[in-house]
Amino acid sequence: MKLILAHEVTGLGTAGDVVEVKDGYARNFLLPRGDAIAWSAGGAKQIDGIRRARSTREVRDLDHAQEIKQALEASPVKLPAKAGETGRLFGSVTQKDVAFAVRQAGGPDVDRRRIALADHIKMVGTYKVKVTLHPKVVATINLEVVKA
Repeated sequence: MKLILAHEVTGLGTAGDVVEVKDGYARNFLLPRGDAIAWSAGGAKQIDGIRRARSTREVRDLDHAQEIKQALEASPVKLPAKAGETGRLFGSVTQKDVAFAVRQAGGPDVDRRRIALADHIKMVGTYKVKVTLHPKVVATINLEVVKA
């Protein structure tokens, strides 16, 4: 099945790319999640709009990625979460939670799909979280999960 990617999909392509995938993968995974739209003559016209939107969100170049990395690593990020008496969280911390906490701490907008959590964060404490800003630039954030 021929699709137009609406978001970056690891191992497949970036937003605006036209890809050919198996029908089941498209029907059961990409289309329901909103990561792709079915290719058509009308959909082909949307490619330019998707690429323009991607270019405004995307890191411009290596120097820009280095600037964002310095801003991310300089600011401490605290994430309040509900926890029990022992410090165990009710649920776990997700990439979306980390992206929101970075934004709340005054940092730049970070795409949640570029955040890599090493383990499931289920306890109060300090963690190292990696953010891929550019293929050559990876920022490490010190995330402090505190009891709310």
